[in-house]
Amino acid sequence: MKNSQSLNRRGFLKLGVGAGAALGISVGRAFAQERPAWEARPANPASVRPLSIDMHTHWAPERYTQAQVEMGRPAPANPFPLDFDLDKRVRWMNEHGIQMHVLTLSGGMPWQWATPEQGVRLAQIVNDAAIEAHTAYPDRFVAGIAMPVRDPEMALKELNRVAGKPGMRAVHLPNSMEQRDYLFEPAFEPIFARCQELGYPLLFHPLDGEANFYSKRLVGPPSVTNWLGFTFEHATTALKFITTGTLDKFPRLEIVLPHGGGAFPFIFARVEHGFFHMGSTQLKVERPFRDYLRRFHYDYLNYYPEALRFLIGEVGSDRIVIGTDLFAARDIEYPNSFVEQLKLPAGDLDRILRGNAKRLLHL
Repeated sequence: MKNSQSLNRRGFLKLGVGAGAALGISVGRAFAQERPAWEARPANPASVRPLSIDMHTHWAPERYTQAQVEMGRPAPANPFPLDFDLDKRVRWMNEHGIQMHVLTLSGGMPWQWATPEQGVRLAQIVNDAAIEAHTAYPDRFVAGIAMPVRDPEMALKELNRVAGKPGMRAVHLPNSMEQRDYLFEPAFEPIFARCQELGYPLLFHPLDGEANFYSKRLVGPPSVTNWLGFTFEHATTALKFITTGTLDKFPRLEIVLPHGGGAFPFIFARVEHGFFHMGSTQLKVERPFRDYLRRFHYDYLNYYPEALRFLIGEVGSDRIVIGTDLFAARDIEYPNSFVEQLKLPAGDLDRILRGNAKRLLHL
């Protein structure tokens, strides 16, 4: 059951479409004062105080980058200081309304090119650096555990090494690797079981690179592997969690889909129709199919206020978290303003900005 305070999607659609049609304007124009995420600003930036918890934000500790160079990988051409300078990062967070970052690697995770042994070393470096970051700033940083997923046994060993250590509050995974659904192979099940036991939510992010996507058509020019490829990846991952029975097998496993869940929330009804109203083979699941939409959490990174309103109406305010991806680099300058401009009920706003993240991360 969705929270009673959540925005009613049918009411929104009735208001937006009906009013827009009556006035001869588009639905988007009905909310003329609202801005896309990259343009949303507080009325008075000087009044901003740290408030929200960002569950989708990347970093690259210096020791991790140096270790990759030692393994023969190229050094970053233009390293972004806030990826590794935590003092500067905290200052940015203070100025832009963020209380806490959940530190995770970006789509450049090394798991596809690293040997198992290299993967173990890199994961240990990242996780140890995250523990140090939390120790230095206990109320500002926690982390998603990095694991060398090419070898599930080594990944589980690394998970167990740092489980319960300061700041370790989630697990970070690539959606797939070289078009292989490694997540749903039997060897990976012990990791899901351990994460469920620990109460660690799974945070996902696609791997960069042509090899990880379905079609060379995404590569370009211009490349749309990020803009389209990532959204298809999330839809595929979410659906396979359902169709493989993984969600039924691990009923307490929490999953956070970044980038607003990609295409998944917007095509869910089409998938339901296909499985249950077309063809002769009906998907066998333990719960009403629509219930699975709310087995996931979604960050709010779908950029348009109309899209965020749809997402809130579709899954409920208790299933949405802040997630800014590149935050200060090229993405959202004032993360909270994107939600605040919607004038949601206070309870919905608090859940999205921090309440849902606090629950997921056991803060």
